[in-house]
Amino acid sequence: MNMKIPTYPDFTPLTIDLKDEMYPHLNLTRDGVSEFTFAGLYLFRSRYNYRVSMGPDETFIISGEREGRKFFMTPCCVPPGEILQNLFNTHDYWKNISESVLAEKREILEQGIEFTEDRDNFDYLYLRSDLAELSGKRFHKKKNLVNAFNTAWPDHEGRQLTAELIPQAIEISDRWKAEKGEDFDYDSAREALENFETLRLRGAIYFVNGEPAAWCLGESIARGRYFVVHFEKARDEFKGIYQYMNQAFAASLPRFFTHINREQDLGDEGLRQAKMTYRPCGFVKKYVGVLKPCIAQSRVPMP
Repeated sequence: MNMKIPTYPDFTPLTIDLKDEMYPHLNLTRDGVSEFTFAGLYLFRSRYNYRVSMGPDETFIISGEREGRKFFMTPCCVPPGEILQNLFNTHDYWKNISESVLAEKREILEQGIEFTEDRDNFDYLYLRSDLAELSGKRFHKKKNLVNAFNTAWPDHEGRQLTAELIPQAIEISDRWKAEKGEDFDYDSAREALENFETLRLRGAIYFVNGEPAAWCLGESIARGRYFVVHFEKARDEFKGIYQYMNQAFAASLPRFFTHINREQDLGDEGLRQAKMTYRPCGFVKKYVGVLKPCIAQSRVPMP
């Protein structure tokens, strides 16, 4: 294979041409961190100015920046001590450290690095069967909203998202953007639609009275155990459509997806409450690492 990713310490911008090199390795990560898929990185490359480098044993180091601060991410493993030291010399912090990556060498690393839980970026995990069935008192309100939608809009149907249906999905997104009055993640969502086959994404589109009304898109993660939902867009005029789409899409997924990852709340209190109402069975925890003051001018302990 003609490698396009340079070896550390060199970095290159994250482009679509890197998919074949990165996708297989990222797909094998254990924890199911929603950011650590090729699509999850590529679609937000401009927001975070992502660049990528090849670490030891064909693992990746991702460099990014946000609000004037530089961070690095290591999706697959802890890099050797010398590389880790150099990364801290050129970045402000280590981001999105998964539990399994941290557990490998935590005791040694904590001698020089302070790790804290990044609650705002925890991914929400749900049992696929819970979202598909909405059984019991825990989901009574959600089930009522789905039933109300079915009653109010009996002429509805869901279809697997295909290239032929992308224009209708974009129409939904355009109306969603106009209703919200802000872009939010509109650009990333549209690019995901336009490149969903190349990025190996899977989704569904829902119609009400023959009109395109909602769509969702995601992909397999955590070695095929989880399905992560990256985007959902719907027309608010159809009350209950988000709850209906959530339930219908979960029910349509193959049973080998035991869990659904619905990503993080980013510290938004309203979004946090909404995600909690679906009764998560757990979280994909993520940590942030910064050098301890006494180490900042010396060296990171070697893993």
